[in-house]
Amino acid sequence: MKKIITLAALFFTFISFAQVKVLETVPVEKLGKVNNNYIQKIGDEYTVYYTIVQSDDDSTLRKFSFKNIDNAYNSLYNIIMGGFTASPLYDIKLELPNNYIWLHYTGNVVPDKATVQFMVSGKERDAATNNVSEPFVKDQISKLFQK
Repeated sequence: MKKIITLAALFFTFISFAQVKVLETVPVEKLGKVNNNYIQKIGDEYTVYYTIVQSDDDSTLRKFSFKNIDNAYNSLYNIIMGGFTASPLYDIKLELPNNYIWLHYTGNVVPDKATVQFMVSGKERDAATNNVSEPFVKDQISKLFQK
């Protein structure tokens, strides 16, 4: 009888510990940062956090994310940087899995001081709101992408 109780206790102990699993975690990497804007990498997914210029609520930080499929991170950087050298400056429209992003370029009177803003809207039908980031100059984009 003593052996049966001991075996039963061991069996219940084994079952209770089997419910706890150790999950593999993916490190969160914070890449470049400009003011309150930054890029975060979790595994193969990049998230760009940006400050919007107009907001009706207290939260002015927005984000868009994408996976680094076919070197998308470097492609996005190259597209943004290429827009600075275009003549004349023109907007570029990009499609991400959950968002549309317009890269809105404006040129200033001072040479080499063109700026770009992210104009982000969701793909959902009810996502009619556009979020516009603060303007970035070429050096700030390089710092943001750590290039």
